[in-house]
Amino acid sequence: MEGERDERERQMILVTGATGNVGGAVLEQLVDAGQPVRALVRDPARLGALGGDIAVVKGDLSKPETLDAAFAGADRVFLVCAGGDLPNLAGNAADAAKRAGVKHIVLLSSSSVVRAPDVQIARWHREAEARVKASGVAWTMLRPGGFATNTLRWAPSIKAQGAVFQPLGDARTRPIDERDIAAVAVKALTSPGHEGKEYELTGPEALSAAEQVAKIGAAIGKPLRYVDVSEDAAREAMVKARLPEGFIRALLEAFALIRSGKGEEPSSAVEQLLGRRARTFDEWLERHVKAFQ
Repeated sequence: MEGERDERERQMILVTGATGNVGGAVLEQLVDAGQPVRALVRDPARLGALGGDIAVVKGDLSKPETLDAAFAGADRVFLVCAGGDLPNLAGNAADAAKRAGVKHIVLLSSSSVVRAPDVQIARWHREAEARVKASGVAWTMLRPGGFATNTLRWAPSIKAQGAVFQPLGDARTRPIDERDIAAVAVKALTSPGHEGKEYELTGPEALSAAEQVAKIGAAIGKPLRYVDVSEDAAREAMVKARLPEGFIRALLEAFALIRSGKGEEPSSAVEQLLGRRARTFDEWLERHVKAFQ
């Protein structure tokens, strides 16, 4: 077992989505661990200068012809896809991984796959999981619930109006720190026994949107309001923001899912896998408070 662990630690890991919240945290933790790592990005300039044993390659999951060179020589892949084309992006990556002889893919999926299989976001992620499984490459599925980073979308209205407008009522979620998702991903990528596993990941606290807003207000030293708006008002705001209609429908379904109580269900996977408790929303805020000021 120890020999297998040592061998994994010498193998190249490819990280997609390296300029995003979770992918960036995975990249950072792999670099800190001294792991040979390669970052796949559409715009290498966005990644900036990084230390450690790292290579940066340009590629785009929506353009399969750019992927073979990026995947060549990689032993394991952390895969992040986003948007309505998520299944095709995952399929393109899985096909490239198969051609390159990649041994293991760790896919960032969603807890909605099991908690609300009929909503659009769940369908996108379920199809992405299916594409990865169909490749024949060993896989691990990470299924986090609501991200703490989702609250960063509130920053503009917090700065402009001192308020957050959401159609969530008193419903609670368990926001998870992206560093905890990343730590589970790194463990799955660098230690044996995670192939074929599906991990649902949540933060430790059930918090309403109003409670999260209050915590943000305390952190920045400014009283903030939470305004529970109607679904129609939320739709109108998203239309004004020029979000695609399909994405608007998916978000409204997600809001309804949260209001139904599905976002409050806990998981102990982070603690079991990492041997420590998951980080709290307050701990997440310590690192991100400047975004709201």
